[in-house]
Amino acid sequence: MRLLVVEDDPDLAGQLRSRFEHEGYAVDVAGNGIDGAHLGATEAYDAAVLDLGLPGKPGLDVLREWRAAGSRLPVLILTARNGWTERVEGLQAGADDYLGKPFHVEELLARLQALLRRSAPAPTLELRTGRWRLDEARQCLCGDDGGEQTLTATEFRLLRYFMRHPDEVLSKTRLYEHVYDHGAEHDSNVIEVYVRRLRSLLGNERIETRRGQGYRFLP
Repeated sequence: MRLLVVEDDPDLAGQLRSRFEHEGYAVDVAGNGIDGAHLGATEAYDAAVLDLGLPGKPGLDVLREWRAAGSRLPVLILTARNGWTERVEGLQAGADDYLGKPFHVEELLARLQALLRRSAPAPTLELRTGRWRLDEARQCLCGDDGGEQTLTATEFRLLRYFMRHPDEVLSKTRLYEHVYDHGAEHDSNVIEVYVRRLRSLLGNERIETRRGQGYRFLP
């Protein structure tokens, strides 16, 4: 799954990128409101963390632009402005959640995960397929028999996206957009390679190929 962080403090932005990537997310960072507004309007993201006090264009204006264009991107506002009026203003502009600085990264992660669950077609706390459960904290598969199966970072991101969107036909382009960040380079058949790997772990029947359309995950 892919996140957009719009934050003008380079140290904080770098810390968030590192932590989110460690948690298995693809991450893009914008350091001003103009770039952030453009990325949020043109790229595919699963959620955004948006600061209010941005150079170039205020965060509230960025959010209002996204909502006026019909974007339903889940947005968590992150700002040093802790007054209740700013909270109300952000929520009225279309924010889904609000967290004031300073904050604990663990709380930010928990709030983001809750947003992602609520916005997914399968809003469940536990992701399961057959005898396997996806452990999102440890980024591995846990079997009902107590066994475990390790996953690479890309396998984990791809499988999590499949499991959050069961029974949907997902094109290769859509999978690329939600598994990799904006600057990532990848071979044209890389998704096929990872799908084969996941099939070898879960069984061929779990991921159906729709010729000319993409793949469908059958939980």
